[in-house]
Formats: sequence, C-alpha cells, structure tokens
Amino acid sequence: MTSRLRHLTTLEHLPRECIERLLDRAIAMRDACAHGTRKLDLLRGRTVLNLFFEPSTRTRTSFELAARRLGADVVNFDIGFSSTSKGEELYDTLHTLEAMHLDAIVVRHKQSGTPEELVRHAMSGVSVINAGDGNRAHPTQGLLDALTIRQHRPDFENLVVTICGDIRHSRVARSDVHALSALGTGEIRLCGPAPLMPDPAEFPNCRFYDDFDAAIEGANVAIMLRLQKERMASTDLPDEAAYFARYGLDVRRLARAAKGCLVMHPGPINRGIEIATEVADGAQSRILEQVGNGVFVRMAVLGEVLAR
Repeated sequence: MTSRLRHLTTLEHLPRECIERLLDRAIAMRDACAHGTRKLDLLRGRTVLNLFFEPSTRTRTSFELAARRLGADVVNFDIGFSSTSKGEELYDTLHTLEAMHLDAIVVRHKQSGTPEELVRHAMSGVSVINAGDGNRAHPTQGLLDALTIRQHRPDFENLVVTICGDIRHSRVARSDVHALSALGTGEIRLCGPAPLMPDPAEFPNCRFYDDFDAAIEGANVAIMLRLQKERMASTDLPDEAAYFARYGLDVRRLARAAKGCLVMHPGPINRGIEIATEVADGAQSRILEQVGNGVFVRMAVLGEVLAR
C-alpha cells in the first residue's frame, strides 16, 4: 500500500494508486459531509494557513471551505499587509509562521518551484500543499478534473481527452496531463497556436495539434484553457477574435466531438475567446461541477496530509 502523503506539490510521478485513493477519499468526504451541509471533526485542533501570493477566487475559497468543513482553524495570510511587502525573505516569513505552530500551508506563488522550496526550508512538521506555482503545477486542479471525468466516464483507457488553449503557460494543463497519464487515459491531445505550445519532449505521451477541428474530432472530453496573459510576453499575445475563430469551442466544433463530450474549464472563463457562452452554459458543460468537486478534492488532500 502506498504510504500517506505528507506534502502535495505536484502530481508528476505520483502512482496511480495514490491518485485513485485521493479521488476515492474525495467521494467519501462528499458523502460524509452530505455535500457540504454537515461539518466533520477530522481536523479539529489543526490550523491551516492560506498563503496566496497571486489572486485567486475558486482555489482559495475552496481550500478555506474544505478546511472548515473538516473542523480545522483557517488563517488567510494577507500578502499586502505582510512583511514580505517590506522585503522580508520568503523563508524568514516561513519560519515566522512555523513558530506559530501551523499544521499545513497552502501556497500559491508566481514562481515555479516555490512549494518545493518551502518543503526544503521548513523546520517543523508543517505540510505544504501547492495551490499553483508559476506554470509548473496545480495538483488539486488536476485531481478535481480527473474526479469530474471519472464521475461520468470511469473508463479512462477508452477516452480521448483534448486540452486546447495556452498549454505553454498553463500549470493546469501539466497537472491534468500528469493525472490523466497516471490513470491510463487512452489518448491525450494538446492543441493551440505554435507560440503557446510547449516543447513536445515535455509531454511524450501526448499528441500535438495546431488544428482544433482535428483535435476535437471524436473527443470524449474537451478541457479549454484561458490565455495566461499575465505569464506571456507581449509578442505571444494573439488577436482575440482571430484566436476564437481558430481555437474557440463553439457549438459547431463541439458537434465534431464524440456524443456526450464533457466540456470543462478550470476558470476564470473568457467567454467569446476560448469558449462560447452557449457551450460554457450548455448541457454538456461540467464547469460548475468542477468547482463543486474542488472542495471535496481539497478536503481529501487535507485529510490525507493532516489526519492523525
């Protein structure tokens, strides 16, 4: 049996049985808390710190809800009023926070690799959970996307999953590929304009497309990504109207996919750029389901790393 995780910084190289255990645990948490209407006492007496150096709505809120539903105390660290804004080194901030006897730190940072650095520099038994670092990883998003797919199509080995958009700058794409690969997904397709595509060597198990019509043909799942403008050079920025014409998911393109193709998006959504409103709000959309699953997945992760 795979040993319990102490930290979660990436899904890369995480064994299939570990990912499946977390997904199973998320469902168990959902049922135990009656879809969020009942609090559990699993983490009573534990303290979770949300340490977000980048703006977030869905991830920060769902981590806070997840911790509170498990009975933990939650502290939201306000970066704008912290000593880091005065030039304090991140590791000095870490050690100061550790001295307050925290049990877990949920961190989001624009610099790739920051969660691992915190793990290396931590002097206490605090657990570190990555809520997104640079363009490298967003493990809980990868897990909640996998859970959303599994609830409708558990036969991963028979699935064609198309991920379209700004793959190069997307930590979500990387964590999705890591989760889908570990779960044995039959075919993973990556699609986008050449300047927004990564080095194929980074994704050896994926097929690359620059034609979205071809990429979505027969797909069972379509995961749309927003343009990561905050991580792009100005030369990378595409014209939005032209981008939607070539890479936007509209009703016509969705009709090329397999019947019942799941439509997903990690948010925030840019309507009319990567996805049409009628598709984002349509019958095949699982976007709000992803948001709901995010709370249960984060409950599962917190339970995994902190439960006595």
